[in-house]
Amino acid sequence: MAKLLLGCIADDFTGATDLANNLVRAGMRVVQAIGVPATPLDAKVDAVVVALKSRTIAPAEAIAQSLEALRWLQAQGAQQIYFKYCSTFDSTPQGNIGPVTEALMEALKCGFTIATPAFPDNKRTVFKGYLFAGEVLLNESGMQNHPLTPMTDPNLVRVLQAQCTRKVGLIDHAVVARGASAVTERIEQLKGEGVSVAIVDAVSNDDLLRLGPALAKMPLVTAGSGVAIGLPANFGLAPSSQASALPAAGGLRAVVSGSCSLATNRQVLDFIQRGGAALAVDPLRIAAGVDVAAEALAWAAPLVEKQPVLVYSTAEAGAVKSVQGKLGVEEAGAMVERTIAAIARGLVERGVRQLVVAGGETSGACVQALGIAQMQIGPQIDPGVPWCHARTDVEGLPVHIALKSGNFGGDDFFTKAFTVLG
Repeated sequence: MAKLLLGCIADDFTGATDLANNLVRAGMRVVQAIGVPATPLDAKVDAVVVALKSRTIAPAEAIAQSLEALRWLQAQGAQQIYFKYCSTFDSTPQGNIGPVTEALMEALKCGFTIATPAFPDNKRTVFKGYLFAGEVLLNESGMQNHPLTPMTDPNLVRVLQAQCTRKVGLIDHAVVARGASAVTERIEQLKGEGVSVAIVDAVSNDDLLRLGPALAKMPLVTAGSGVAIGLPANFGLAPSSQASALPAAGGLRAVVSGSCSLATNRQVLDFIQRGGAALAVDPLRIAAGVDVAAEALAWAAPLVEKQPVLVYSTAEAGAVKSVQGKLGVEEAGAMVERTIAAIARGLVERGVRQLVVAGGETSGACVQALGIAQMQIGPQIDPGVPWCHARTDVEGLPVHIALKSGNFGGDDFFTKAFTVLG
C-alpha cells in the first residue's frame, strides 16, 4: 500500500464520518476504521480516519487511545496527522480536546498547531475567537443543555486554555482574510510570544480554503471537519465523483436515534408529521427491567417491510434532565445506547440494509454492536453526513449506514437520506 497522505484521529464515530465526508468531496479516497486496526490496512486510499469513542471518557484514557491511533497511522506512513473534534467544541474544563492535542504535539515533536471547529456549511463559524452556531453564540444554541458536555462559554481561547498547559492564542479574521502568507506570518509572531496553539477564525469556506495552504507543512492539524476542505489540494488532489462511489443499495430501511439535540428533535417531529412509523423508547422502562429492545423489534417487524421505521429515545432538555436525575447521567446515557444498539442489530438481522443512526454516542454503540471494523465513505446526504458502506458481523452481511451527529442535517433528514441512495 502506498503511504497515506493524511492520517486522521476522530473523537467520535459521527465526527469521523463528518471528516471523511469532507475529504471525499475534496477528492480523497477515504476509509474509516472503527477503532485502531489490529493489522495494516490493505486498501488503496489517500486518507484513513480512525474513529474513536473518546470524547467523553476520562482524559487519560482518551490520550492513550489517541496515541495508539497515532502510532498505527505513523506505521502506515501518514504524512500529516489530523485530530478531529466536534464543530461545537464539545468538551469540559478537564478535556478532552486540550489534553489530547498536547499529547499528540508531544509525540510528534510539534511545537505549534491550530485549533478551529469552524464548519460554515453547517453554520458553525468562529469570529474573534467566539464560536457561533447559526446566528447565535454557542452558549445560546441549545448546547448549554448538552447532557454530557454542556457548553456555556463561546470564547474558544478561554475554553481551550482551561484545558491546556501550553499557551493558547488567536489568528483572527483580519489575518485569515489576507491569505495563507498572512496566516504564516501570524503563526511566526505567535510562536515568538510563546503561543503553541492558536484558535483560527473562519466564517466562510473561502476562509478555510485560504487557511489550507498555510497548514501544508504542519505535522499536526486539530479542527472540526471544516478545515478538511482545504487540505487535499496541498497533496495535488481535486474533487472527483469516483471518490464517493459505493455499491448499489437495497434491502429494508430504518432509522434509530439516541440524540437529544434540537436538530434531531426537529427531525423526529418532521418524520412523524410526514406519516412515518415511529416508536419512542422510554429510559425508565429500560431501567425497570423491561426488554424494550424486544418490544421495539416486534413493533417494527410488520411495518419495516412496507416503509422506513424510526425508533428513537430523543427528548427535550427538561425530560432528559428528569431521567438523569432518577438514573444518573452516565447510566441513563449508557443504558439507552445499549438498547438502541441492540435494536439496530436486530433490525439488520431482520433485513434492514439501509440504516440511519442519529447521535454520536449512539452511533458508536451501534457500529460496535454490528461488528463493523471499517467503512467506505460515499455520497453526502447533508453537510457533514455521508452514506457509508460496511460489512457487519451479522452473517457477514453488508449495510449502507449513515452516522449523523445530533446537531447536523435539515429537518427532513430522515426522509431525505433514503432518496440519496435511490
